[in-house]
Amino acid sequence: METSFLRDSFESAYESGTAPWIIDEPQPAVVELERAGWIRGEVLDPGCGTGENTIHLARLGYDVLGVDFSPSAVRHARANAAARQVTARFEVANAFELGTEPRFDTIVDSALFHIFQAGHRAAYVRGLHTVTRPGGRVHVLALADTGPRVGPQISESVLRAAFGEGWVLEDLTPSRYRIVTDAPKAALLGVSEGDHVDAAAWLARAVRT
Repeated sequence: METSFLRDSFESAYESGTAPWIIDEPQPAVVELERAGWIRGEVLDPGCGTGENTIHLARLGYDVLGVDFSPSAVRHARANAAARQVTARFEVANAFELGTEPRFDTIVDSALFHIFQAGHRAAYVRGLHTVTRPGGRVHVLALADTGPRVGPQISESVLRAAFGEGWVLEDLTPSRYRIVTDAPKAALLGVSEGDHVDAAAWLARAVRT
C-alpha cells in the first residue's frame, strides 16, 4: 500500500522538521475529546508522527500506543516523550498491518485517514475494524473540503461512506486541525510564516459493531 516515494517524502519532512503538522503540542480537537470523556481503555494513535497526541494521553494515564510507518517520526516521538519526562510507547508500523485481533477500545486518527486514496481508505478502515474491540470507538480528525486547501482534503460524504458496514457513525461534525504555516500556506491564509493556524476539518466518531 505504501510506496517508497511516500515513505521518503515523510522521512524528509520529519528529518527537516518542515511538516506542517509538527506543532509541538497535541491537537486541540484531541484534547477536547479526552476532556469530554471519549477516550477509554486501550488506545491506538495511528500515524502518530512526532507523538504529541500519544504523549498527551500517556501523561494523563491512558494505555496508549503510537505507531507510524516513518522511523524518523518514531525516533522523534521517543525523544519528545523523553524530553517531557513521559513514559510513552511508540512503534514503527504499517497502517495497513495493525494486527489480526481486536485489541483497542479507542483509536484516535489525527490526519492519517485523509492522506489515502479511495481504495486505500477502504483497506485502512477494514484494518481498523479488525483491531478495534466490539463497541470500541474510532475518532477521525481530517482536513475538510470546506476551507482553503492547506493539505489533503476530504468531503463529509467520504467519511460517511467509509464508516458504513461494520460501524455505526455516531457523530460527524465540523472541527479544526492546527497546522504551522510555511511560506505558501501563509500567503494563502493571509498570515505570517510559522504561525499556528486552525484549518477546517471534520471530526467523525464511529462505533465498531
